[in-house]
Amino acid sequence: MAIHPTAIIDASTHIDASAEIGPYCVIGANVEIGAGTHLMAHVYCEGQTCIGRDNVVFPYTTIGVASQDLKYRGEPAETRIGDRNKIRECVTIHRGTEGGGLVTSIGSDNLLMAYTHVAHDVHIGDHLVLANGVTLGGHVELDDWVTVGAFSGVHQFCRIGRHAFVGGYSVITQDVMPFSNVVSSRGAAVFGANRTGLERRGFSAEQIEPLQTAFRLLTRAGLNTSQAIAKINSEVAATPEVNELLEFIAGSKRGVIKG
Repeated sequence: MAIHPTAIIDASTHIDASAEIGPYCVIGANVEIGAGTHLMAHVYCEGQTCIGRDNVVFPYTTIGVASQDLKYRGEPAETRIGDRNKIRECVTIHRGTEGGGLVTSIGSDNLLMAYTHVAHDVHIGDHLVLANGVTLGGHVELDDWVTVGAFSGVHQFCRIGRHAFVGGYSVITQDVMPFSNVVSSRGAAVFGANRTGLERRGFSAEQIEPLQTAFRLLTRAGLNTSQAIAKINSEVAATPEVNELLEFIAGSKRGVIKG
């Protein structure tokens, strides 16, 4: 096990023999660090925190620290991080709270760029890119393959669906539909399907075009959401992607961004 002599590690911590802990890291009680994970330097971890395999955590990152939610009273809560994530400089990841299920979770194969903030009870899927300065409020859910541009903020309790792209400097106050391409300054708007991202991930034209039609009916046809959904059901091919889009809208609690 490669642990730098300047690192401070609680005796109750479990660190896999193949992990690497760099200079001036501080690892508190009850932290678990998996095989091949590398904490480069000046990383601070505490709380009931489990970090999986082959992650790389860059300097000045904090993981598992107490929530900033004023309702948090020190109840035992967890932070769970999967495998093969790259967590860049000065990222902050807060543990869960009683009001949100006591768990903050991050999946696998994600890139969290510098200064990203992951608040309490956030749930992040797999294969995401969160660019510099992205701020996720408490109880936010990000599904797989989401990209969020630099300095964007996501309001508490919002959800971003699979394969969505959120442009830089956006302010997200409602749910972002899966497969959509969204950008805002204050009032966000959908600009059709996330065609570029979907094509890069191997989606065919037969999968993308029905989505484009569905988004056009939702955002450009002068229809309310119920009318648009009725037209989608009657006029657009019921592909798995279109069905996922409609299920997402039906399950939204804050309403979805349309524009």
